[in-house]
Amino acid sequence: MNRLLCFLFVMALYVGLGNAQFGKKNSLHFKNSLSPGKDLSIYCTFNKESLGSVDLNSGETYVFSFHGKFDFKNKIDCNFRKESFYAKIRAFESGTGAFDHGKKNFWDAREDGIYFTHGKKTPKLEYTWISN
Repeated sequence: MNRLLCFLFVMALYVGLGNAQFGKKNSLHFKNSLSPGKDLSIYCTFNKESLGSVDLNSGETYVFSFHGKFDFKNKIDCNFRKESFYAKIRAFESGTGAFDHGKKNFWDAREDGIYFTHGKKTPKLEYTWISN
């Protein structure tokens, strides 16, 4: 019984310290903040399985919601493309699917690179564009 209570306490701390909400889907928010007329293509994989691609016009946002898988790590990797530039990002990563509920990751493609926030703070530059 003590081990179960300890586990539940640790789980509550883990979820409570992040931006997670137990039982809810995780979400990735992708925004194209490039100059008008510049399109953005995004291709993602979830634990190396293709999620497909999406094209965003300038000013558009795309939201992808999902439940984590009960793997040791859940990873979503994405390739962003604009004109002759690209960026490879780790859009989502968790320790285990048992604890990743309701996490929100906000990605914003701008002229100088890809910005990130969990939505509580000002986005920060995480990745810069690479020339083809």
